[in-house]
Amino acid sequence: MTALLSIEGLVARYGPIEALKGVDLTVDEGEIVTLIGANGAGKSTLLMAISGVVRAAAGRIRFAGVDLRGTPPHMIARGGIAHVPEGRHVFPRMTVEENLNMGAMGAPADVNGDEMARAYELFPVLAERRRQRAGTLSGGEQQMLAIARALMARPRLLLLDEPSLGLAPLMVKRIFAAIQDINAERKTTVLLIEQNANQALRIASRAYVLAQGRMVLTGSSAELLHNPDVRAAYLEGGVTHEDRVSGVAPR
Repeated sequence: MTALLSIEGLVARYGPIEALKGVDLTVDEGEIVTLIGANGAGKSTLLMAISGVVRAAAGRIRFAGVDLRGTPPHMIARGGIAHVPEGRHVFPRMTVEENLNMGAMGAPADVNGDEMARAYELFPVLAERRRQRAGTLSGGEQQMLAIARALMARPRLLLLDEPSLGLAPLMVKRIFAAIQDINAERKTTVLLIEQNANQALRIASRAYVLAQGRMVLTGSSAELLHNPDVRAAYLEGGVTHEDRVSGVAPR
C-alpha cells in the first residue's frame, strides 16, 4: 500500500507543555488505523495537528506527498482531510440539511447534491430529520450528522475523535458499522481515536498505542488485541467470550 499520511518526529506544545514528543505514524491509502491510549496521552492533539488546528513545533506531516506544516486548517480541509472532533460540534440552530451544506463549502460544485443523497443513504434517520434543528437531535443522531457533514466534501482521509463517546450500545453499533461502510464502499481512509478499544481494534487493520505523548507500540490490530499489556491496560480484561463469538472478526 501507499502511505497517504506520513508523520515523522512530530512535536506539539501548549505553552511550555509538550503534548507530542517526536511522534511517528503512517496511514496507508484505504486503511482504517486506530490510535488508542489513556486520557491525556495526546491523541486529540495529534488529530488537531494533522488538521492544522494545533501548530506543529517540529517534525513533518505529509499528506499525499505534500508537507502540511504551516498550512491553514481550511486549506487542509480543501485538500482532502476531514476532521470530526470529540463532542460532535454540530451547528445547533441550523437544520440537519443546513449543517450538511456547511460541510460542502469549498468543495467542487458537483459535490453537494450527490453527497447529500449519499449522506441520507448512510444515515437514513437524517433524511427523516432534514428540516429539524440539529440541537434537538439525540446524541447519536448528532454524531451521525457530524460524520455525514465531514463526508460532504469527499475527503480522502477522515479523522474521527471518539465517535462512540456517550452513546447507547445500539447507537455505537450503528456508528461502527457506518465507519466500516465509509471505508469499504466510499474508499475513504480513516484514522480513528476511540475509547472502546475492543471495538476499534476489531474494525481496524493496524493500531498505535500513544502514552504520554510518545508512540510506545504499533502492530496489526490482531496482534494488539492479543498483546497482554494492551489487554490489561485498555481492553478491560481482553477479548471476552462474547466478543469471540459475536461474528465481528479483527481485520
